[in-house]
Amino acid sequence: MTKLRMLVATLVLAMSFSATFAQASYAQGTVVMIIDEGRILTDSKAGKDLFTKLKNIETQINGELKAPRDALEADRTSLAAQVDGKTREAIVADTALVAKIEAFQKKANDFAQKRTVLSQEYAATEQKAFVDFNTALEPVLLEVVKEKGAQVVLSKSQAVFSADTVDATPAIVSKLDARTPAITVVRQRAPAATPQ
Repeated sequence: MTKLRMLVATLVLAMSFSATFAQASYAQGTVVMIIDEGRILTDSKAGKDLFTKLKNIETQINGELKAPRDALEADRTSLAAQVDGKTREAIVADTALVAKIEAFQKKANDFAQKRTVLSQEYAATEQKAFVDFNTALEPVLLEVVKEKGAQVVLSKSQAVFSADTVDATPAIVSKLDARTPAITVVRQRAPAATPQ
Protein backbone atom coordinates (compact mmCIF):
# COMPACT_ATOMS: atom_id res chain seq x y z
CA MET A 1 0.00 0.00 0.00
CA THR A 2 1.43 3.39 -0.91
CA LYS A 3 2.06 6.00 1.76
CA LEU A 4 -0.72 8.19 0.34
CA ARG A 5 -3.27 5.36 0.50
CA MET A 6 -2.12 4.53 4.01
CA LEU A 7 -2.53 8.17 5.05
CA VAL A 8 -6.02 8.37 3.50
CA ALA A 9 -7.01 5.07 5.12
CA THR A 10 -5.71 6.29 8.49
CA LEU A 11 -7.58 9.58 8.19
CA VAL A 12 -10.83 7.82 7.17
CA LEU A 13 -10.46 5.41 10.07
CA ALA A 14 -9.72 8.26 12.50
CA MET A 15 -12.68 10.29 11.24
CA SER A 16 -15.05 7.33 11.45
CA PHE A 17 -13.78 6.60 14.97
CA SER A 18 -14.24 10.28 15.86
CA ALA A 19 -17.76 10.28 14.42
CA THR A 20 -18.60 7.11 16.34
CA PHE A 21 -17.18 8.62 19.53
CA ALA A 22 -19.10 11.86 18.96
CA GLN A 23 -22.35 9.92 18.39
CA ALA A 24 -21.75 7.88 21.52
CA SER A 25 -20.97 11.02 23.50
CA TYR A 26 -24.08 12.74 22.17
CA ALA A 27 -26.18 9.72 22.97
CA GLN A 28 -24.87 9.75 26.52
CA GLY A 29 -25.39 13.51 26.85
CA THR A 30 -21.69 14.37 27.14
CA VAL A 31 -20.94 17.94 26.13
CA VAL A 32 -17.52 18.39 24.55
CA MET A 33 -15.88 21.80 24.20
CA ILE A 34 -12.83 22.61 22.07
CA ILE A 35 -10.45 25.49 22.79
CA ASP A 36 -7.59 26.88 20.73
CA GLU A 37 -5.03 28.07 23.28
CA GLY A 38 -2.87 29.71 20.62
CA ARG A 39 -5.75 31.80 19.30
CA ILE A 40 -6.79 32.79 22.81
CA LEU A 41 -3.28 34.09 23.41
CA THR A 42 -2.82 35.83 20.06
CA ASP A 43 -6.38 37.11 19.49
CA SER A 44 -7.22 38.41 22.96
CA LYS A 45 -6.47 41.98 24.00
CA ALA A 46 -4.59 40.68 27.03
CA GLY A 47 -2.43 38.40 24.88
CA LYS A 48 -1.64 41.17 22.40
CA ASP A 49 -0.83 43.50 25.30
CA LEU A 50 1.42 40.86 26.87
CA PHE A 51 3.40 40.36 23.65
CA THR A 52 3.77 44.13 23.13
CA LYS A 53 5.10 44.62 26.66
CA LEU A 54 7.48 41.66 26.37
CA LYS A 55 8.79 43.05 23.06
CA ASN A 56 9.37 46.45 24.73
CA ILE A 57 11.30 44.81 27.57
CA GLU A 58 13.36 42.81 25.07
CA THR A 59 14.16 46.04 23.20
CA GLN A 60 15.16 47.70 26.49
CA ILE A 61 17.47 44.80 27.36
CA ASN A 62 19.04 44.85 23.90
CA GLY A 63 19.59 48.61 24.34
CA GLU A 64 21.39 47.98 27.63
CA LEU A 65 23.71 45.55 25.88
CA LYS A 66 24.43 47.73 22.84
CA ALA A 67 26.95 50.18 24.37
CA PRO A 68 29.12 47.55 26.09
CA ARG A 69 28.93 45.30 23.00
CA ASP A 70 30.02 48.19 20.74
CA ALA A 71 32.86 49.13 23.13
CA LEU A 72 34.00 45.52 23.25
CA GLU A 73 34.01 45.31 19.46
CA ALA A 74 36.03 48.55 19.20
CA ASP A 75 38.56 47.18 21.72
CA ARG A 76 38.77 43.90 19.82
CA THR A 77 39.45 45.73 16.54
CA SER A 78 42.10 47.90 18.21
CA LEU A 79 43.83 44.90 19.79
CA ALA A 80 43.74 42.96 16.53
CA ALA A 81 45.57 45.83 14.83
CA GLN A 82 48.15 45.97 17.64
CA VAL A 83 48.96 42.26 17.51
CA ASP A 84 48.84 42.01 13.72
CA GLY A 85 52.16 40.73 12.39
CA LYS A 86 53.67 40.12 15.85
CA THR A 87 54.89 36.73 16.96
CA ARG A 88 53.66 35.17 20.19
CA GLU A 89 57.04 35.90 21.78
CA ALA A 90 56.86 39.56 20.75
CA ILE A 91 53.36 39.88 22.23
CA VAL A 92 54.41 38.23 25.51
CA ALA A 93 57.44 40.54 25.71
CA ASP A 94 55.23 43.66 25.36
CA THR A 95 53.88 44.01 28.93
CA ALA A 96 51.64 46.96 28.02
CA LEU A 97 50.01 44.93 25.24
CA VAL A 98 49.61 41.90 27.53
CA ALA A 99 47.86 44.15 30.08
CA LYS A 100 45.49 45.42 27.33
CA ILE A 101 44.73 41.84 26.26
CA GLU A 102 44.01 40.81 29.87
CA ALA A 103 41.80 43.88 30.37
CA PHE A 104 39.94 43.04 27.15
CA GLN A 105 39.43 39.45 28.29
CA LYS A 106 38.01 40.66 31.61
CA LYS A 107 35.63 43.04 29.79
CA ALA A 108 34.58 40.21 27.49
CA ASN A 109 33.89 37.93 30.48
CA ASP A 110 31.96 40.68 32.29
CA PHE A 111 29.89 41.32 29.16
CA ALA A 112 29.12 37.59 28.75
CA GLN A 113 28.05 37.44 32.39
CA LYS A 114 25.85 40.53 32.01
CA ARG A 115 24.27 39.10 28.86
CA THR A 116 23.53 35.84 30.71
CA VAL A 117 21.93 37.69 33.64
CA LEU A 118 19.79 39.81 31.33
CA SER A 119 18.75 36.72 29.39
CA GLN A 120 17.68 35.08 32.65
CA GLU A 121 15.79 38.22 33.66
CA TYR A 122 13.91 38.19 30.35
CA ALA A 123 13.07 34.50 30.68
CA ALA A 124 11.77 35.08 34.23
CA THR A 125 9.75 38.09 33.03
CA GLU A 126 8.24 36.08 30.19
CA GLN A 127 7.40 33.16 32.49
CA LYS A 128 5.72 35.46 35.05
CA ALA A 129 3.73 37.19 32.28
CA PHE A 130 2.38 33.86 31.01
CA VAL A 131 1.52 32.74 34.54
CA ASP A 132 -0.40 36.00 35.04
CA PHE A 133 -2.16 35.54 31.69
CA ASN A 134 -3.21 32.02 32.66
CA THR A 135 -4.40 33.28 36.05
CA ALA A 136 -6.64 35.81 34.26
CA LEU A 137 -7.79 33.18 31.77
CA GLU A 138 -8.72 30.46 34.26
CA PRO A 139 -11.94 31.98 35.68
CA VAL A 140 -13.09 32.94 32.18
CA LEU A 141 -12.49 29.41 30.93
CA LEU A 142 -14.35 27.91 33.89
CA GLU A 143 -17.26 30.30 33.32
CA VAL A 144 -17.55 29.29 29.66
CA VAL A 145 -17.31 25.61 30.63
CA LYS A 146 -20.17 26.13 33.07
CA GLU A 147 -22.27 28.12 30.56
CA LYS A 148 -21.90 25.41 27.93
CA GLY A 149 -22.33 22.60 30.43
CA ALA A 150 -19.16 20.99 29.12
CA GLN A 151 -17.93 17.83 30.74
CA VAL A 152 -14.92 17.46 28.46
CA VAL A 153 -12.58 20.22 27.24
CA LEU A 154 -10.13 19.36 24.48
CA SER A 155 -7.33 21.33 22.92
CA LYS A 156 -7.97 22.01 19.24
CA SER A 157 -4.40 20.90 18.48
CA GLN A 158 -5.17 17.46 19.93
CA ALA A 159 -8.51 16.94 18.17
CA VAL A 160 -8.61 15.06 14.88
CA PHE A 161 -11.83 16.82 13.90
CA SER A 162 -14.08 19.36 15.59
CA ALA A 163 -17.12 21.24 14.40
CA ASP A 164 -17.07 25.02 14.79
CA THR A 165 -20.12 24.73 17.05
CA VAL A 166 -18.05 23.12 19.82
CA ASP A 167 -15.18 25.62 19.53
CA ALA A 168 -15.47 27.90 22.57
CA THR A 169 -12.43 29.99 21.66
CA PRO A 170 -14.39 33.06 20.43
CA ALA A 171 -16.53 33.12 23.60
CA ILE A 172 -13.44 32.84 25.80
CA VAL A 173 -11.61 35.62 23.91
CA SER A 174 -14.67 37.88 24.13
CA LYS A 175 -15.08 37.38 27.89
CA LEU A 176 -11.34 37.71 28.51
CA ASP A 177 -11.28 40.97 26.51
CA ALA A 178 -14.12 42.34 28.63
CA ARG A 179 -12.53 41.35 31.96
CA THR A 180 -8.81 41.63 31.34
CA PRO A 181 -7.83 43.80 28.38
CA ALA A 182 -4.25 44.12 29.65
CA ILE A 183 -1.71 42.12 31.62
CA THR A 184 0.74 43.80 33.95
CA VAL A 185 4.20 42.80 32.77
CA VAL A 186 7.00 43.86 35.09
CA ARG A 187 10.61 43.16 34.26
CA GLN A 188 11.98 40.65 36.70
CA ARG A 189 15.42 41.50 38.07
CA ALA A 190 18.15 39.13 39.09
CA PRO A 191 19.18 39.47 42.71
CA ALA A 192 22.18 41.72 43.16
CA ALA A 193 25.45 39.85 43.44
CA THR A 194 26.93 39.95 46.91
CA PRO A 195 30.48 41.29 47.06
CA GLN A 196 33.09 38.75 48.13
